[in-house]
Amino acid sequence: MTADLLRRELAPITAGAFAAVDAEATRVLKLNLAGRQIVDFHGPFGWQLAAVNTGRLDRLAAGPDADVQVAIRRVERLVELRVPIHLTLEELDAVARGAPDPDLDAVVVAAEKAAHVEDGAVFNGFPPAGIQGIIPASPHAPHKLPADVRELPAVILAARETLRQAGISGPYVLALAAPVYAQALAASEDGYPLAKRITQQVLDGPLVRAPAIDGGVLLSVRGGDYELHVGQDLSVGYAGHDRQSVDLFLTESFTFRVLEPAAAVPLVR
Repeated sequence: MTADLLRRELAPITAGAFAAVDAEATRVLKLNLAGRQIVDFHGPFGWQLAAVNTGRLDRLAAGPDADVQVAIRRVERLVELRVPIHLTLEELDAVARGAPDPDLDAVVVAAEKAAHVEDGAVFNGFPPAGIQGIIPASPHAPHKLPADVRELPAVILAARETLRQAGISGPYVLALAAPVYAQALAASEDGYPLAKRITQQVLDGPLVRAPAIDGGVLLSVRGGDYELHVGQDLSVGYAGHDRQSVDLFLTESFTFRVLEPAAAVPLVR
C-alpha cells in the first residue's frame, strides 16, 4: 500500500484510538470554526490543489520579442498548515481497553490552533500568504459595539442600513467574538432572550460565535462575496513515535478570497 501524506497506516495506534482522536478534533473544530458557516465553501480538492485561478493577468513590461505581449496568470496560492499533537501510547492503548475518558488535551489544543489560523485568515486576513480578510477588506467605517449588550439590536440595524445603502442585499449574519457572543446569549429584555430577539426580529440569519475575531462583523450571506477554497481538508496525520509516545499532526491547505469587499461591516469594541 502506498502511503499518502497523512501516513496514518504507519502509526502504532489502533483504529479505535484513531477514531477517538478524529472525533475529538472534529468536535473542537466544529465549536471554533465560524468562517465555514457563512462563506462559500469550495472543496476539498486534495493535496494536489496548489492555487486557485483568478482569471486575471499580470502583464510584463517587456517580453522576449518586441512584437509579443507576455503576461503571467494571476492565482491565489494555498496555505498549508500543520499543528503538532503529542500523545502517550499508554493513553491511546487505554482506548482499546475500553477507557471512556482518554486524555486528548493535546488534540483539543491543536484543533483550537488550527481553527484560529483558518478563521483568522478568513476574518482578519493573512498578508504573508496574500489573503485579504473580510474585516480589513471592508470599505465601511466600523460601527461601535455598545457597552450594554442590550443595545446591540440598534447597532445591528445601523450596520444593516450601511449594507443596504451600499446595495448589498441579505440575508445577513452577525459574527461575534466569543465574549460578546456569550454576553448576547446571557442577556434578556423584560425576560425575553436578547439572542432570540436578534435572530428573529433584527437579523434574518443566525448569530455566529467567532473566537478568532475581536468585536464582530455583520455580513451578507447571499453568496458570491467570499470564497474559502480547501485543498486537503482538516485531517490528523502521523509524524513518528518512540516507545512511550506518538507524534501526530493536524493539517489542511486552503486559501480565502474576498470578491465583494463591501458585503461586510466591522463592529469594534
